[in-house]
Amino acid sequence: MSTPTVYDVAEQSGVSIATVSRVYRNPDSVRAQTRDRVLEAARRLGYVPSGSARGLASRTTGVLGLCFPDYADPDTEADGADAEDDDSAVMLYSDQIIRGMERAARRHGYALLIAASLEGGPRSLVEQVAGRVDGFAVLARTVPTEDLELISRRLPVVMLAGPREIDHLDHIEVANAAGERELTRHLIEDHGLRRLAFVGGEADSPDAEARFAGFREACRDAGLPVPDEPAERGRPMTQAEGARAAEALLDREGERPQAMLFANDQMAVGALRALERRGVRVPQDVAVTGFDGIPLSRIVRPALTTVRQPMRRLGEEAVDLLVRRLQDRVREPVSLVLPVSVAHRTSCGCPPPQHHS
Repeated sequence: MSTPTVYDVAEQSGVSIATVSRVYRNPDSVRAQTRDRVLEAARRLGYVPSGSARGLASRTTGVLGLCFPDYADPDTEADGADAEDDDSAVMLYSDQIIRGMERAARRHGYALLIAASLEGGPRSLVEQVAGRVDGFAVLARTVPTEDLELISRRLPVVMLAGPREIDHLDHIEVANAAGERELTRHLIEDHGLRRLAFVGGEADSPDAEARFAGFREACRDAGLPVPDEPAERGRPMTQAEGARAAEALLDREGERPQAMLFANDQMAVGALRALERRGVRVPQDVAVTGFDGIPLSRIVRPALTTVRQPMRRLGEEAVDLLVRRLQDRVREPVSLVLPVSVAHRTSCGCPPPQHHS
């Protein structure tokens, strides 16, 4: 398959080649509706503007990159059919970050190159992106630390999510532990639940482990047993794995948990379906919670109590940090922790809100 060209984008979006060029060189000179149409066509085709012409004088490409693991969940995509053709309903964590980055990149006059770590692994991902961008954001667990060290000597790199592994890189994360701690305290103090089961992710998932740490802290504060390991783990953290984990918790000997707390919304949504199939009522028989605040969490029934993290803002802040780093390569590295909030919905036993949540 041949590489898409500026001519393909112009044809797909119904504009002239000059207009496509202006969208990438001087986006503010193009009407927003036309600009969106061109960028959408470019995304659909997989077109990345050549940096050769614009970069001869400045030695820049005008492109920023994003590297992230492939988080595709086929069950979530199937849900889109039930959501009144609302594409936003199936947007996952990485989709929301991409949307935030696209918005901020456009504002700064940059294009965005997106690379998901599929076949070929992280090394080929880096090779694919590093020579074609002015700087890039990397989601935790996407690229080995030693590779990032090498790349960051040439290009600005912002780390997204997870702990700060490299001190001299800009870094953004959300308050994972604090959010899960607040959610767990809500179940214990406001709903009087004592038998809690946390379903985590892979042990090397920094966000999921931080959420488990917040859960343990709330249990310790309440004088409840503090588990060393999650009750179950989702590998990967998909709806299917959430359903499997919920079934496993139901089938264990002893008393059933009063609440199942999942490390992300996708697993929690899968659990809701599995519990319904087994005739277990949520929240009357067991409370269920998630983490992330993806759009699907509002649409499922019962609506999912979750911790909302500012996913689009993560993407926007990443671009802002990259642009500032490009303007000043020697400034002190920045580490941001973005706040989260608990969305109290019916899956934990809270009454339905009187307004749209």
